[in-house]
Amino acid sequence: MSTFGTIFRVTTYGESHCASVGAIIDGCPPGLPLEAKDVQTQLSRRRPGQSNLTTPRDEKDLVHLQSGIEHGITLGTPIGLLVKNEDQRPRDYTETDLYPRPSHADWTYLEKYGVKASSGGGRSSARETIGRVAAGAIAEKYLKTVYGIEIVAFVSSVGRIHLPSFASPPKSLNEDEDAVEDILSAEFVELLQNISREDVDKQPTRCPHTETAERMTKRIIRAKEAQDSIGGTITCVIRNVPSGLGEPVFDKLEAKLAHAMLSIPATKGFEIGSGFRGTEVPGSKHNDAFVRKEDGSLGTRTNWSGGIQGGISNGENIYFRVGFKSPATISQAQQTAQYDGTPGTLAARGRHDPCVVPRAVPIVEAMASLVIMDQVLIQNARKTAASLLPPITTLPPTMVKPPTKN
Repeated sequence: MSTFGTIFRVTTYGESHCASVGAIIDGCPPGLPLEAKDVQTQLSRRRPGQSNLTTPRDEKDLVHLQSGIEHGITLGTPIGLLVKNEDQRPRDYTETDLYPRPSHADWTYLEKYGVKASSGGGRSSARETIGRVAAGAIAEKYLKTVYGIEIVAFVSSVGRIHLPSFASPPKSLNEDEDAVEDILSAEFVELLQNISREDVDKQPTRCPHTETAERMTKRIIRAKEAQDSIGGTITCVIRNVPSGLGEPVFDKLEAKLAHAMLSIPATKGFEIGSGFRGTEVPGSKHNDAFVRKEDGSLGTRTNWSGGIQGGISNGENIYFRVGFKSPATISQAQQTAQYDGTPGTLAARGRHDPCVVPRAVPIVEAMASLVIMDQVLIQNARKTAASLLPPITTLPPTMVKPPTKN
């Protein structure tokens, strides 16, 4: 389906080479100050042609707000927005009339629908994500205004080049050895706490570690010069999230985040908190001990859970990592088969990203915004409904949330 969300509902439309792409956002609260520039900032970070590391397709991706806003204030009615496709070259895709591109969605879309877009991948193209990013910017404006929530994503690896993030593994490789240092390095924990989008955007790779970013740049250029591609990962941190978000058991917060992230084109993996590395650590070393914070609330000492426990946010930073495969469309000649099974050689044309992760950063941020926005509205509806009932006086104190100590 092309609709995401329960209360804050986003429906995207458009193909890679049609007249326009965009979205309808339903459920945005009324009274939110909103202008086109609030949305344009993120669209400009996502747009093609930003550097020699991305596709040269020249799209300005200017957003046009169509409805749901007057005099810079949301009305509570559906917000319509569109972005025109201006630099289209459908002729670059004539080879896909005969050949489904290896690892692309040409074949599967044809199998599912019985018809397919004639060029550029249609709805499977990353061009589809424009509507997501625009809607995410609106959600983010509300979250920042009301809760001070900050969402920052950055490139954490390209190919085998990784941002230093994890503490050194134990020197002993004994499979029965339980000794372990901190899963996350102190430097990475500090990065998650303080990194800003300005820090991220200083490098064309959007990796906030200068030495690593330079190596990533060389790796992407090497792939580009070889008419090849390379994948990578993006890490995202969400700060100042209220506790209590998430709908167990099937709509746990990490499940909704995973759903959102794995719906992004080219994604192949998702891990939250300590992720797969946490599976190697015994519970006695991995458990997040509780501590009292300065404001009197309960918090955790280590946050290897990634800000979510039992599918519900616990008030700590939420952080996760998303894996993106190497882009499927490359210009190298590939031995493959036509739609009818006839073997042959495909050398794709067109303009393509040699690595998608630098441009995918705002897409990850947008999908995180949509998830948190929807969960905030759901939780607020529950709390409002509960507040209309008489105070609970018949349950033992251990079953009721105690008041926060100052």
